[in-house]
Parts: sequence; structure tokens; C-alpha cells
Amino acid sequence: MLLITILAFIFSFLFALGGVGSAIVLVPIMYWIGIPLNEAKPTGLFINTISLIGATYSNIKNKRLDVKIGIPIIVASMILAPIGAYFSTIIPKEIVLIIFIIFLIFSSFMMLFFRASKYEDNYREDSPYIALALIGSLAGFISGLLGIGGGGLISPLMIMLGFNPKKVATVTAFVVPFSSITGFFAYLAMGHINIKLLIFVGLAAYLGGYLGTHFMHLKMKPATVKKFLGVILLILAIKLLIKLF
Repeated sequence: MLLITILAFIFSFLFALGGVGSAIVLVPIMYWIGIPLNEAKPTGLFINTISLIGATYSNIKNKRLDVKIGIPIIVASMILAPIGAYFSTIIPKEIVLIIFIIFLIFSSFMMLFFRASKYEDNYREDSPYIALALIGSLAGFISGLLGIGGGGLISPLMIMLGFNPKKVATVTAFVVPFSSITGFFAYLAMGHINIKLLIFVGLAAYLGGYLGTHFMHLKMKPATVKKFLGVILLILAIKLLIKLF
């Protein structure tokens, strides 16, 4: 319990630097430690919710958030996240783990090779509702299925739509808690919740997310840690693949 709490703080801090929830790394770690996958996933969703609420509070306080862009993503992701959570209970665990590995590799490659700096001159200000809703639908389903929030999909897809990377980081931190919390309640309704685990990791994740976002805007750019995080995700994917086979 102490180990998971410490890791929740550390990874929530690190991943908040890029506006991404830490569940993508904490869910497989909890699974390796011995926590059942269907308990690790709602815990990961809860961690995302708490840590990125801290991040969003910081962004709102400092007037960095464009709320209107996030609304279509929020609505779509909140509808699809519980559906993804339900499917995760009827799909064989091995299939869910294979999808998890694919997503880890995708997220790793995005962090290692996707150059958001090429788009730093993007200043799109309109709201393409259909495209944003499609992004939210995909991210919400993946969020519920894997318990990871979906920020790793939202960020690159929004940047490719022409939005400024710094704005995307704040919007991602804003929308992910909504899909995460609806996915979490779906798991709660199905009885897959470890209350003691949630209490310990919740506070650690909140503090880590808040401090990570605050540190990002005052001290460094998110790109500074992206390669490091990408390597971590790739290592996790390899280890999960080895464990699976």
C-alpha cells in the first residue's frame, strides 16, 4: 500500500507535466504487484480524476483553460466510458491486456517521436464539434476499457487538428477526469472497487497532479520529460508482454 501511494504521487507529478493522467503506468504496476486487474483499473481511473482535478484547478486559477473546446469531448467521453468499462468485464483478460500493450506502445511512440513543437505556432480558435466528439468517443471507450483516462489519445489528435500544444495540455487535463469518473462509477456499480486503496492513492495523486502542473508552467516545458516518460511506457509494454506470454 505504501509503495503504490508513493508511486501514485511520483507518476501523477511526472505525467501532469504533459497534461496526461498517470493511470497508464500505475494500472500495470498495480497488476504486477498482485492487485486484480478489475480493481487496478477503477483505481487508475480514480487516480486520473483526482490528479487532473488538481491540474485543472491550477489551470483555472491561472486563467489558462479554454473550456468551450473541451465540452464536446467531455459529453462524448462520458457516454462511452461506462460502455468501455462494461466491455472490459466480458472480454477475456488476455485480450484486454493485449489492447493495453498496444496502447502503451502507441503512447510511448507518441511521446518519443511526436514533435508537438512543430505545431507550437498553431492557434486554432474555432470548435469543430463533430471532430472533437469523435475524439472524445474513442478516448472515453479506451478509458473505460483499460482504466487509463484516454489523455494519450486526446492530446496528439487535438494537436493534429490544429490546436496549440500548450492549450491542448490544459484541455486534456480538464476533460480526462470526466471520462475517468464515469468509468469509475461503472466499475463501482459492478463491485470492482478497493476502498482502502482509493483512500491512500487519492490524496497522493491529487498532490502530485497539482504540483506537477504548477511546476510545468513555472519551471519547464512538457517536452522536457516526454522522452523519459515514453521510455518508461515502452519498458512497461515489454514487461507486460513478457508476463502475458
